[in-house]
Amino acid sequence: MASDQEKNRQRMKQLLGKPGNGNCADCGAADPEWASYTLGVFVCHSCSGLHRNIAQISKVKSVLLDPWSSSEVEFMDSVGNYATKAKYEQMVPTFYYHPTYKDCTLLREQWIRAKYERGEFLCVEKQEPYSAGYREGFLWKRGRDNGQYLSRKFILSEREGVLKYFNKHDAREPKAIMNINSVNATFQPTKIGTAHGLQITYLKDNSTRNIFVYHEDGKEMVDWFNAIRAARFHYLQVAFPGASNSDLLPKLTRNYIKEGYMEKTGPKHTEGFKKRWFTMDDRRLMYFKDPLDAYARGEVFIGGKESSYTVLAGLPPNIQGYHWQFGITIVTPDRKFLFACETEEDQKNWMAAFQTVINRPMLPQDFAVEAYFKHKP
Repeated sequence: MASDQEKNRQRMKQLLGKPGNGNCADCGAADPEWASYTLGVFVCHSCSGLHRNIAQISKVKSVLLDPWSSSEVEFMDSVGNYATKAKYEQMVPTFYYHPTYKDCTLLREQWIRAKYERGEFLCVEKQEPYSAGYREGFLWKRGRDNGQYLSRKFILSEREGVLKYFNKHDAREPKAIMNINSVNATFQPTKIGTAHGLQITYLKDNSTRNIFVYHEDGKEMVDWFNAIRAARFHYLQVAFPGASNSDLLPKLTRNYIKEGYMEKTGPKHTEGFKKRWFTMDDRRLMYFKDPLDAYARGEVFIGGKESSYTVLAGLPPNIQGYHWQFGITIVTPDRKFLFACETEEDQKNWMAAFQTVINRPMLPQDFAVEAYFKHKP
């Protein structure tokens, strides 16, 4: 006869089949195998590790491997993911970023802490740091020329529609003013080399400018990120009054479609190929000498197939000067761009990224950007 312990484990496995429990309560990953027996939620292995950081609130065990008492099983049955999310996420602002299992540890950890430890979504007053429409503070910013990180004062003002920073703490004039209409922010811990690293981009004279920042306090960094999203959301609501929230939310911040090294040659196709760091940001393919450069060496607009943009495997015959063997040709209405990848896997992934962009119908604003690229000096 099955022991009580075995019965409890079977009941826990059955609870995973209840609606809402089949995905991690925090990041949405499928088939969670851990549970917090103090909060009543089922979570994935990765998020269970983050719950251990708030051990005074959440205590976790493996659904399949650890022993479960009858009272713990009853509690898990009476709560579950739906009920817990309804409680702890009841006042999440529309613009607030909900991390997924694909996101960096910092975003997922601060989401978990915001929900269960700080109770930010139970009380609107606790959302002041990113909901007030104004935020100022100091961030470590990477120097454009020397790569040194120095403390810089940043101010985000929804009323002015800008994010700006100052080189000296008592400076009256900002070093840079970034219009909210072109600002983007994306966490880049691997590229920047710190777990809290944020890449902020904006358009300056219609060219992309990169700023790399971090702060030792993870909450501070995620608050800045969500404050930028809030400012973008309110700007877009005014700019596109008829648009629904579901239309606007993907535009608040975006991760890059793909990044990595490729080789490239110049417009005459006679120069030797040079290794460059490439970033595919929406329809802009940018290349840099170093991944942390402030400005791109060049930008290529990737339009839609209806405008005669195509991507082909390989390079045209008689092309020389490349070291990497796996070529890609992007055909635009004006010229061909030639690239070479180190591995066949890289080639396949880059081609898939380009194809995704080319298959997407162009929007009115895309045509405006394309026209700018065509008339670029």
